[in-house]
Amino acid sequence: MRLKLISCEVLYREMCAAVARSPHQVDVEFLPKGLHDLGGDSMRARLQEAADGVDPTQYEAILLGYALCGNGVAGLVSRTLPLVIPRAHDCIALLMGGRDRYRSYFEDHPGVYFRSTGWLERGQDLDQATLGVVRDRTGAGYTLEELIARYGEDNGRYLFEQFNGYQRNYRQLAYIATSLEPDGSFEQRAREEAARRGWQFETIRGDLRLFQRLVAGDWDENDFLVVPPGWRVKPTYAGDIIEKEQVP
Repeated sequence: MRLKLISCEVLYREMCAAVARSPHQVDVEFLPKGLHDLGGDSMRARLQEAADGVDPTQYEAILLGYALCGNGVAGLVSRTLPLVIPRAHDCIALLMGGRDRYRSYFEDHPGVYFRSTGWLERGQDLDQATLGVVRDRTGAGYTLEELIARYGEDNGRYLFEQFNGYQRNYRQLAYIATSLEPDGSFEQRAREEAARRGWQFETIRGDLRLFQRLVAGDWDENDFLVVPPGWRVKPTYAGDIIEKEQVP
């Protein structure tokens, strides 16, 4: 088969490693991590644009290197080629090998924040164009001084607290090691970040089976949703995460 993979750049190393071992020809397009920060509607629109741009005469299916991702794939329509999407809440579940292990770890470790090679390389800084859009739409990414100058003393401090107060809910940073690391530098950066924030630190083993199965064409219904042409992605908010429904 010849397959087109559209993936978040946060999964760059993992996807490239899987593609290198695929029995099929897989052409890859990476989209910027910053799409997540624009919200579900804008992210879906960009993903739909990318999917619609795939030549149906050249490929047999479109693979998405995404999970539900804050409803970013909800409403995606399969037009001329099947869409194949892992059943997972987010990329952390993908990196951990599936939604069951992710759920179990999260339940046992409330207040955990995750890092991976991609999040350390590509996830902390948005490209400048995307950053500008995010800042203009939400105010996120501004310093306290910038928010005060823009919105006034009281409003600026309130907005800064809303954008940054979430960090108080975290107590641990978990680095997901996938064995693709060239050395210990990624883990060390994650360890240092945990120390700066005053959080506990743990390294956990990643599992790339979903990546490998996605590009190998092993699309078991339990772990992957295959959306045929004329259907779209529907979130279920249940154990199977996403389902398909016919477009009216």
